Amino acid sequence: MREIDMSTKYEPTAVELGRYDKWQEKKLFAPESNQAIQKNEPESYAIVIPPPNVTGKLHLGHAWDTTLQDMIIRQKKMQGMDVLWLPGMDHAGIATQAKVEQRLRAEGTSRYDLGREKFVEQVWDWKNEYAATIKKQWGKMGLSLDFDRERFTLDDGLNKAVNKVFIDLYKKGLIYRGEYIINWDPQARTALSDIEVIYQDDDGAFYHVKYPFTDGTTIDGKNYIEIATTRPETMFGDVAVAVHPSDERYKDLIGKTVMVPLVGREIPIIADEYVEKDFGTGMVKITPAHDPNDFQVGNRHDLERINTMTDDGHLNDKAGKYSGMERFEARKAIVADLESENYMLKVDPIVHSVGHSERTGVPVESRLSTQWFVKMAPLAKQALDMQKNADEKVEFVPARFEDTFTRWMENIRDWVISRQLWWGHQIPAWYKNKGTDQEEIYVGTDEPSGTGWKQDPDVLDTWFSSALWPFSTMGWPENTKDGDFARYYPTNTLVTGYDIIFFWVARMMFQGKEFTGQRPFKNVLIHGLIRDGEGRKMSKSLGNGVDPMDVIEKYGADALRWFLATGSTPGQDVRFTYDKMDAAWNFINKIWNASRYVIMNLDDNTPAKLPDLDKLSLGDKWILSRLNTTIENVTRNFDKFEFGEAGRELYNFIWSDFADWYIEMTKEALNGHADKAPVQQTLAYVLDQTLRLLQPIMPFVTEAIWQEMPDQVGKNVDFSVTRYPVVHAELENKAAEAAFKSLQDLIIAVRNIRAEAHAPMSTEIDLLVKTTDDKLINVFNDNADYIKRFAHPKSLQISSEIEVPALAMSQVISGAEIYVPLAELIDIDEEITRLTGEVKKFAGEVKRAEGKLGNDKFVNSAPEAVVVSEKQKLADWQAKLVATQERLSALQVAK
Repeated sequence: MREIDMSTKYEPTAVELGRYDKWQEKKLFAPESNQAIQKNEPESYAIVIPPPNVTGKLHLGHAWDTTLQDMIIRQKKMQGMDVLWLPGMDHAGIATQAKVEQRLRAEGTSRYDLGREKFVEQVWDWKNEYAATIKKQWGKMGLSLDFDRERFTLDDGLNKAVNKVFIDLYKKGLIYRGEYIINWDPQARTALSDIEVIYQDDDGAFYHVKYPFTDGTTIDGKNYIEIATTRPETMFGDVAVAVHPSDERYKDLIGKTVMVPLVGREIPIIADEYVEKDFGTGMVKITPAHDPNDFQVGNRHDLERINTMTDDGHLNDKAGKYSGMERFEARKAIVADLESENYMLKVDPIVHSVGHSERTGVPVESRLSTQWFVKMAPLAKQALDMQKNADEKVEFVPARFEDTFTRWMENIRDWVISRQLWWGHQIPAWYKNKGTDQEEIYVGTDEPSGTGWKQDPDVLDTWFSSALWPFSTMGWPENTKDGDFARYYPTNTLVTGYDIIFFWVARMMFQGKEFTGQRPFKNVLIHGLIRDGEGRKMSKSLGNGVDPMDVIEKYGADALRWFLATGSTPGQDVRFTYDKMDAAWNFINKIWNASRYVIMNLDDNTPAKLPDLDKLSLGDKWILSRLNTTIENVTRNFDKFEFGEAGRELYNFIWSDFADWYIEMTKEALNGHADKAPVQQTLAYVLDQTLRLLQPIMPFVTEAIWQEMPDQVGKNVDFSVTRYPVVHAELENKAAEAAFKSLQDLIIAVRNIRAEAHAPMSTEIDLLVKTTDDKLINVFNDNADYIKRFAHPKSLQISSEIEVPALAMSQVISGAEIYVPLAELIDIDEEITRLTGEVKKFAGEVKRAEGKLGNDKFVNSAPEAVVVSEKQKLADWQAKLVATQERLSALQVAK
């Protein structure tokens, strides 16, 4: 055996140490590194990484997302394509600013104490700290990212793109500024888009309050109307009470006025179809500055908009004596006063859905505010029309998620894009007071000439810049003719979770179409969420989160990648357990030990090339045919993004076919034959090709093993730039597979007999194989050495004329009957019971197959190959049934 430098078990730390740094030093992940194996004008393949937020460390969801991307890129590179995987990170606007403000609060200061410039410097420090951490984590995972092309959503190039998009949309009338009801985060003091609001059930109450008539009117003997509200702190912004115009109960009240409690302000009763007659009292208060529906009612009736709240969630001077109070403290005080002054009729506790800020977690306020908006209807229509064109559309995988995209785009509202933050792309708009209530607005890249101009202090929603990510990162709007934009856009595949289809995927699609005239990517691969073993979403509150770096520390990056790659089908969630990680490590250890055995048994000059096919044994031909099928199936499943199926193909081939069967069989040839070269070459070739199939999933361990192979030792060739396996038609050998399957069935049958008889391999047995199939007789005789090695008989008879002993254990396989005379080791009654069960099973299969073939609809409509296969199965089951019945009868007679 050759001396090799491989430990006796897989040690991930030793395997991975320093390997990623060498890859980066050699710039193996730059597209240019692949030229040596590319044809002229190779097909390009590009992925832009979904940029993680610089708010903290990566979690398992990021690990899953990037593992899938890395697998795709590595495989395409090995297939000779001109590949680019572009890295980058997102400034994350409100999320990052909230983190830095939280740190400042812990230090006893705030952004207002620092001022904008110094605060932004602090956020950049935060960004640099966490970006460095994220890059280290990417490295630990072995991601093949081209860091020379790394981008950041707040870098200068992205800022140019953002400004151009804003200005162009403004000129087209698709960006406008106006006063509207928006979602407001009072802690971050900024507007939020609809999809940045998370709804959850909170305890609350319906407060039923008297609004007295101002002219002495009574209804049902009462001098007031009853209004129910969940937010009494907004009542100081009430400007009307509305009823439905066809509500007969209140038709005489329209035009009358009532008084707002506690402040004594008079407001009218109006009619509007917005009111639901059958809900509650059929009367609602209208507060246009604090409710989006009321805002629309107010517009229809030209009502005043009274904002009663400051931007940090305190009541303002419109709230009288409650001015300056925090909104929820004010609610308590107002409720107490309503009760003490006899305005409160009753309080009904409820649980209701309340919007919370996705980033800070505080309850959101609907607040009147002047903001910038994107007019979405024309952009959404353009994206939806794109999806109707087969040559233009983005393919969703799984396809059902296109319905999610379509529903959202068909019902989309205008997008509020301004944020009252300091961290982000500052809006390229300037204002100048004309000396009246009006402002002059200028939108452009640079400050306009003249004096008195002030730039809008707000920044753009972080999704505004990340929506441009696929093309802005490749030089757009500059260098579009001969740079990366021309070479790699549109990109090929976006990999992301289903939770940000609204936030990001849809926005990239309509912005890509609007500004490049093309889809931003050809495919969107949607994956699910990582959940714990109980199926719960991982969260800090549950304490069930898992740090991927901790997993890598214990099991290695390749084990984590294997679990993430093969643990689920597209679109589905995956459950993380340490049992699964143990299984992943065990699988790699199996690969390691099998590879170690192979490499030790090769000669120093054994090439990893196809041997002379004429010199091969049945086992050699079988494993090469199985390898060929595995290559075909793995490649097909990769192309369909069915990585779980690809993983199962690889697992079954490596663990069962290669390690448990073929390698065990080669021991006979390696130990006893003078000419070992054919089997050595077959071993080397199969191992080489298997490692290449695994490389996109397990880049560290496969390279470590591959570089120990005789034809690689001392060459220091980088595994990632080798060629991916392809199907070789000459290796397909269905006859060899069928013959070897019979050999396997025989060996498994003997093992089963031994197990039932509790007879270990050391127990001597006679083995009788009865078959009338001449081909099987030749297969078994030609491979008698294998049968002896795996079945350990003291004698072996293979014939059609075997006299079956009365006292023997038996198994029926396709085309043959296996007998082991073990009368002294078995209980005949137990064997009769077992055979009776077998007869019942085989009879059931025969009945099922006969029923299927007796169904004219099946026979006439099923493909011919399926019908033929079913007939073959019926014949096989019938043969097994007859043979087992005969054996059962013989035993019963012998007894």
